[in-house]
Amino acid sequence: MRILIPNMKSKTFFLASLLLSTPLLADQAGPPHKSLVNLNKDGVAIEGYDPVAYFTDGKPVKGDPRQKASHDNAVYYFASAANKATFEAAPERYAPAYGGYCGYAASINRLSPISPDWWQIEDGKLILQHNKKAFDLFNRELKDNVVKADGNWPGLVEKNGSVGRPLVYLDKQGVALGGYDPVTYFTVGEPGAGDPTIEATFGGAKYHFVSQENRATFEKDPVKFVPAYGGFCGYAASVGKVRPADPLLWSIVDGQLIVQHTKGAVGLWTKDVAGNKSKADANWPNLVAKKAGKKKVIDPLYRIAGVIPVY
Repeated sequence: MRILIPNMKSKTFFLASLLLSTPLLADQAGPPHKSLVNLNKDGVAIEGYDPVAYFTDGKPVKGDPRQKASHDNAVYYFASAANKATFEAAPERYAPAYGGYCGYAASINRLSPISPDWWQIEDGKLILQHNKKAFDLFNRELKDNVVKADGNWPGLVEKNGSVGRPLVYLDKQGVALGGYDPVTYFTVGEPGAGDPTIEATFGGAKYHFVSQENRATFEKDPVKFVPAYGGFCGYAASVGKVRPADPLLWSIVDGQLIVQHTKGAVGLWTKDVAGNKSKADANWPNLVAKKAGKKKVIDPLYRIAGVIPVY
């Protein structure tokens, strides 16, 4: 029988090296990856159109929900299994530039929705546009606008991107805040019913506005105007729950729009605004991680041993 005697010097050196290298490895990992993709309420990009077909067919082709793949927190639909396989082999090649937001808008440092029918391929990149006007403006000075959009995009992602899927309270049409204009809460000091024909998209939600000016204001800085906690009830978030909210029951706290479920929730929230907001801020990332992308996200209304009041 052989008895192996460990080399203590080697073992000590190994452990010391491991301890010294661990912080370095942690530093190299860097912050979590942020993504910014133009999604619909189901987390689907390009309004369900096949990104590969723009390259292979030279035209927009509606994708089949049964043929889908995920990339960068977005779902893409494809017209065929072959197109799906092509995408999965090289998703960075076929996913649209600027997260599928309007190319011209990116060139002026905004985030605008797109029409799948207005598109072009430049330098191997699929670039989508909001409408004919945006297409024409982008192509008026094409090279310069591509350079501007490319330069603006990292900053737009850093400012407006998120880690993982968003969690937003939407109606059946995918509209947030019940169609109220998120900007008027800040500029006018009251909710304003938005016009469905004046629309922006952000975080998988549609937002409506009372004017094109408000839409432009929003698109330049959407994270400033979107409601906190995905537009769900602020008080519910403070007790670790996800509940609907009424856009007419609102307040602005620390520069964030916060909406509540009922007048009872308003009363409970206002008893300790700073404390409740601190709790909601702490709870929200975990709620998003747990519920984003799920079909049922609303928590039932009940008491927990008398600690959480019904509201």
